[in-house]
Amino acid sequence: MLEDRTTAAPSATAWPAAYPQGYAVVDVETTGLARDDRIISAAVYRLDARGEVEDHWYTLVNPERDPGPVWIHGLTSDVLRDAPLFPDVAEEFAARLDGRVLVAHNAVFDWQMIAREYARARREAPVRQRLCTIALSKALDLPLPNHKLESLAAHFGVVQRRAHHALDDARVLAEAFRPSLLAAAAGGVRLPLHECRPLTEWTDRPAPRIGQQASYGSHRPNSWRPSRKRPACPYPNPGRYEAGKKLKQGMRVAFSGDTSVERDLLEDRAVEAGLHVATSLSRLTSLLVTNDPDSGTSKVVKARQFGTPVVDEAAFGQLLADVEPADAAS
Repeated sequence: MLEDRTTAAPSATAWPAAYPQGYAVVDVETTGLARDDRIISAAVYRLDARGEVEDHWYTLVNPERDPGPVWIHGLTSDVLRDAPLFPDVAEEFAARLDGRVLVAHNAVFDWQMIAREYARARREAPVRQRLCTIALSKALDLPLPNHKLESLAAHFGVVQRRAHHALDDARVLAEAFRPSLLAAAAGGVRLPLHECRPLTEWTDRPAPRIGQQASYGSHRPNSWRPSRKRPACPYPNPGRYEAGKKLKQGMRVAFSGDTSVERDLLEDRAVEAGLHVATSLSRLTSLLVTNDPDSGTSKVVKARQFGTPVVDEAAFGQLLADVEPADAAS
């Protein structure tokens, strides 16, 4: 089935010279999405310039804190207790990434988690560029119903055996990335590469006590964090987001449709960055985040009526990495 949908590889002379010489397809499972959440498992598939698998690697990581949504990733405190700490695997992890483009589904998230772990360990990850497979699928105009990994896998006939297991997710992504890369090369598509800037310093807030995951048992799997009313955004709304500029604290952000990251967790990241998460869309909304801008949802329709700027999840993730502080006078 994969062969039926895979674009024939360009000849050696036709392969784009500007394409990278190697890739590291990465997946990390984490305790959550906040800036002080931790990696609990990581997997890397190393690929050559044409997307062929060279080798793969997987490790558990002891986060020294509560493992978070156990019913999603299946990694309990007991399983992780004897796992190595991140500093213990940092060198091997770095060797797998060195000199390669980091490839991930919603790559800005994986990169940020990895960069933070290396900063905590007072080291630097040897990654200079990343490639998001969501962005690549859009560049290829793949007919996907949404931007989840399972949809990309299904398009290329890749069987997913253990969703949210880092090694299997990385395998699935590697198998889906190869035909995507070949299609891009055959069509002369420019790869959506982005610069990776490592963190140089880090401070952590106190971590939750290990073993608290049992207290989440009464909550639904798609909203594993304790339900609570979010506090009011402390910053005034600075107005509409402008393309090419930074998000600014206080901006009102609304979400519509499927996201590759759990919606509640994505909203938490926005709140932690100082943004106002709006449940509805109005003339005051600064930005709408949706992976399907052509859908007929009420938020998308209103965004068109009001002229509200629209970005997809991958672009929003990149914007979250550098949110402008609110004006001091505010």
